[in-house]
Amino acid sequence: MKEIRHIFFDLDRTLWDFEENSKQTLLEAIDEFQLIEKGISSPDKFIEQYKVINEKMWKKYRMGNLAKENLRVNRFVHSLKLFGIEDTDLATKLADFYLSESPKKTKLHDNARETLEYLSPKYRLHIITNGFEEVQLLKLNSAKIYHHFDCIITSDCVGQKKPNPKIFKYALHKAKSANHQAIMIGDDYEADIEGALNAGMQAIHYSAKLNSNSTARTIKDLKELVSIF
Repeated sequence: MKEIRHIFFDLDRTLWDFEENSKQTLLEAIDEFQLIEKGISSPDKFIEQYKVINEKMWKKYRMGNLAKENLRVNRFVHSLKLFGIEDTDLATKLADFYLSESPKKTKLHDNARETLEYLSPKYRLHIITNGFEEVQLLKLNSAKIYHHFDCIITSDCVGQKKPNPKIFKYALHKAKSANHQAIMIGDDYEADIEGALNAGMQAIHYSAKLNSNSTARTIKDLKELVSIF
């Protein structure tokens, strides 16, 4: 790692605890809009179904097959339909609530804050994220980690999404980094790791499971970065 000068992080599910923060926001939304009274059988079942639909739609969004606005609202339209609720107005209100409240959640993955505090005096740190720009900036500010990062690259501002190498090359240009001086750290093997490797960067996969096809190093805890760097 002697040549590394720039460390690029994914945000959701790498630093920011997407699963827990999303769950808490959805529980608040269920209460706010009285979804149990409207026909949702249980909060857990609604959240479980929403997660499946959301993942499928995000995959389409990453591939350029779904518009941002359609993703934002239709994940709730389809989730409600599974419980016999066909109400586009309610789905839109849920979408607005979710995007307003979820970025205010502050739970980070274990050891994320301590690891950033260790790395930031030694390296230039950056973010590359497929998340909506207005939402991701709020997350970084709410969690009080914004100050650690020099460049925050979103797919919204670039017009390209990970794993497209163009977003990584744009990030390298923005950070004024050669590709051999940069490394990407993220949880999504296809979007973060393969995307970075295809752009000529190094990569570290943050995952509880080892990918047998990976040429990148895998870590299970962010604190492992302290010994690596």
